[in-house]
Parts: sequence; C-alpha cells; structure tokens
Amino acid sequence: MDDLWRGTWATRLRIASGLVLFVYALAHFLNIGLGLLSPVWMEVAQDWRQIVTRSLIGTIILYGAFLVHMILALTKLAGRGTLRMPFWEAAQIALGVVIPLLLVAHLIHTRTTHEIYGVNDEMGYITLLLHDTWDGWKQSLLLLVVWVHGCVGLHFWLRGKVWWRRALPALIGFAALVPGFALAGFLVEGRRMKALFADPEMRTALLTRFNFPDSETFATLIALTGQTRWVFVAILVILAVVYGVKYIRSRRQSVRITYASGTEITAPKGLTLLEMSRVRGVPHASLCGGRGRCTTCRVIVEEGGDLLHPPSEAEARSLEAVGADPNTRLACQIRPMHPMTVFRVFQPDGRRKSRDHASQGEERKLALLFLDMRGFTARTTGQLPYDVVFLLNRFFDAIVPAITRAGGTVDKYLGDGFLAVFETADAESSAKAALSAIEGIAQCLEAFNETLQTEGQSPVAIGIGAHLGEVVLGEIGAAGNAPRTLIGDTVNTASRIEGVTKEFGVQAFVSSPLLRAAGHLLPETVLTALELRGLSEPLHAWPVKDARNLGDQLSILGAKEPA
Repeated sequence: MDDLWRGTWATRLRIASGLVLFVYALAHFLNIGLGLLSPVWMEVAQDWRQIVTRSLIGTIILYGAFLVHMILALTKLAGRGTLRMPFWEAAQIALGVVIPLLLVAHLIHTRTTHEIYGVNDEMGYITLLLHDTWDGWKQSLLLLVVWVHGCVGLHFWLRGKVWWRRALPALIGFAALVPGFALAGFLVEGRRMKALFADPEMRTALLTRFNFPDSETFATLIALTGQTRWVFVAILVILAVVYGVKYIRSRRQSVRITYASGTEITAPKGLTLLEMSRVRGVPHASLCGGRGRCTTCRVIVEEGGDLLHPPSEAEARSLEAVGADPNTRLACQIRPMHPMTVFRVFQPDGRRKSRDHASQGEERKLALLFLDMRGFTARTTGQLPYDVVFLLNRFFDAIVPAITRAGGTVDKYLGDGFLAVFETADAESSAKAALSAIEGIAQCLEAFNETLQTEGQSPVAIGIGAHLGEVVLGEIGAAGNAPRTLIGDTVNTASRIEGVTKEFGVQAFVSSPLLRAAGHLLPETVLTALELRGLSEPLHAWPVKDARNLGDQLSILGAKEPA
C-alpha cells in the first residue's frame, strides 16, 4: 500500500482529507436514500451518523478535512505554471470549485441553524425545506457534483491497482446507483412531508417539532449565505490574479529545453518540466498526472543538472525506490531556470492516444515457474523439423492444462520449456496455485509418458524451478507490437533454480519464499541451500524428487503456518 501514499506531504494530506470527505458523502447519500424505504430508518440512520459527525472529534475531523482539502486544492491551482492539463483533471478541478458555491447554503441552513437558532435539522426538515424548490434542484446538483468529484478522485488514485481494475465494472454500477438511490429517497420523503405540511394541524405540529425558522431568521440565513459565497468568489478572484501575474512575469522570461530525441522548446520559467512539455505539445509520460506519486515522468538530465534545485524528500524517496541514477529527476517536480538537455526514460509512442497503464509497468508479488524438458537436444538430433515441432506441441498440450487449471498462464514459450505465472489476487493464493500446478504437471507428465511408451518412445523428464517475489508486468516492445510480459530479479532467480534441478537429480525445486507464502513451514533439514548466480546469499529451496503427490508430501513434512 506504500505506493498509494507516495508523494509530498501535501499530496498525502490531500488524499487523506479526500477519503474522509468521500466516506462522509457516501454515508450521507445512503442516509438520504433510506427515505425511499422508510422515514423511520432515515431518521434513525441520521441520528447514528450525527453521533460521529456532531461530536467534538468528528466535527474537527470532518470540517478540518474539508478546509484542508479545499486549501490544498486552491493552493495547488494557484501554483500551477500552466492551465494545460488532461480533460479529466480539468473536470475534477471545475467540479471542486463548484462544490463550495453550492455547499455553503446547505451548511448554513442545517448545521448553522441548528447550532445558533436551535433548529431541529433532521431529514424531514431538510426535505420539507427543499422539496419542489429551485434550491432543491441546486442541492440535487450538489449531490451529483460531489459524488462525481469523489469518484473521479478515487479512481485516479487507485487505478494502478489490479484489484481495483478487476472490480471496476461492479464499482461503476454501484457508483451509478448511489446518487439515484439518494435522489429517489429525497423525492419520496419530500412528497410525504409536503402532504403532511398541507394539513393545518400537522403544519403546526411540524413547525413546533422542527423549531422552524421565522421569516426574519430566514432573511438572516440568506444574507449570510450570500456573503459567504462572495468571500469564496473573492478567493477565486485572488487566485486568478495571482496566476495572471505569474503568467505575465513568466512570459518575460523563458528557458530552453532540449530533449535527447532532438526536439527543442522554449518555455516560460516557473513551470515544471512536465508542464513545459505539455505546453509545447511534447509527449511526456505521466501515469499519476504529475502529482509526484509515480516515476513514469522521470528524465535523465544530461546537461544543466548541476543548476537545478536539489530533490525534495518525497522526490528523492520515489527515485530511490526505483534505483534511479543520481542525474535522474522527476519532470513533475523540477522547475528549470537554466537551459537543460534531458532524456525521457519512458517514451510515449507518439500516437494521439498514448499507451495505457500496462505499458508503464505494474509491480506485483507473484509465484512463477520455469519448466524445461530434459535431454531435448539429444532426443531430437537427426529428426525432421516437423517431427520436432509435433513432439513439442504434444508435450505442451499434455502439461499446460495443469497450469491453466491451477489459475496460471504461460507467459512465454522458450523452445523446449516455458515460463508460467500465477496472477491471482494475492501472494498467498498465487503460491498455492503454483504448488497445485506443479503437482498437476507431474501427474500429466506421467500420463504423457505412458502414451509415449505405448508408441515405443522413451519417456520425457522435466525440471521445474518455482519461486515467489516481486515482478514487473507490462507491455514490452515497439508501439503497436508490445506483448504483455514480466521482468525482474524474481524471473531470473526462478530460471536459475530450474537450472540446478538436473545437477541435484530432482524433478522440481520450490523456493522457501513460495512455501512460506503458501503457509507451509518445512524443517530446515529438508531444504537445500542453493548458491545461485546474482544472489549474495544462499536461497533455501525444497527439492522434490517426484511431484505427483506434492500435497501429501507437504502434509507429512511440515505443519501449516497458523492463520
């Protein structure tokens, strides 16, 4: 989860405050929607919700989150060097600006009237006040704006996570239902309250129950609403003036940026390098949208790096996480004031639509295995190429189904072997799937060899190396012809584990990290310390002579790790 909180303290604080507000909005909208089912449920839910939101701690957290989120957003907007940005980001900012203008009336006529004038602002009061009025339409619009703003922010924060993308269809359906449910509840409860209010006796009872404000109080509330809105408008005007002054000053000074591809631009000083690229139409990868939470915009500064400001703590931490060279910087964090020559590490494909997330790479902790057919060269010497291809296809047809049944896929075929990956929800399920696949492969191999023997052919032997660790999945290759694959030290280690199975005379080696992830603790006496190239320390692995009954062997050798 660390990558979700990567960035400056302001970025992390903006995310945290946004999550607080999103949770509150979701609870509030579901509360309103209960009016569709029962007014009693609606009121009870509001009472429970306000135990939290109207407590001292809840008030500080909620209103503090709102102020922090708004201040940070406005500060970031004022600090932008350019208003050029992706459409989704512009829409997000526009919705965020609209929210306070619409929200102020809601706050003043509910919480403020409750605290100052003792109004009982329960749901019945709110729906009665707003139903079938122009203000009711504006508050309905506020509901939609808040929900869309929150959902967009949540999506672009979590879109890099596999579990989020997998759940996206269901989440989109839920996101569409929430405002519909809330508006339906508001409509039904509003009609009910209007009907009750039409009865003279009920009208008196409701006015007393809600301590309904009189006309003078309403006039005061309306005036306060208008004044507060003008204060916010004034803040927006100040931000516009600040940006305008910055823009005029920046137009007087410019800096030359040379890209290693040969492109050269001149852009106003004060912009980040990423903003300069956008302003001048230079394609520049940036998965997180220039928020400093990823490193896809990073550049190698070939000339002029000594004149740059030093990296912030957050930038240095992000660069350290990817093992970047000292002259590597994040384009969204540096503001060149002197001529520079840079090389974009991640090159966009130059088409109108840039590559999606898969081309940038995704880090996962997964189990994978290398499998190799033993003695393939000797076995096929002197055979016709067609016969060799026929044998390999029969071999793969026999054992690959064991991979797919366990939930894995073959990432690539390597002549007489292959690399398989088990891309499941988490490391534990991935490890268990790999163990299941190894046992299935051994059983399928036994059946395949029996068929070969009936044909008068010698049996096939295999070697399997299984390991678990961090891998990077992504589209690797030229634009338009980049298959999805995986890379990383884990891949190399698994290959080297497979390479020593022949030396030890075993059918498979399973690394201890994979066994631990699957919940198996084996005694050290049954593990072998493998000295593998590229590893500074020996890697312990379990040698498996015959994997056909792998599950039974694990049950005998080691106890299950406690849940």
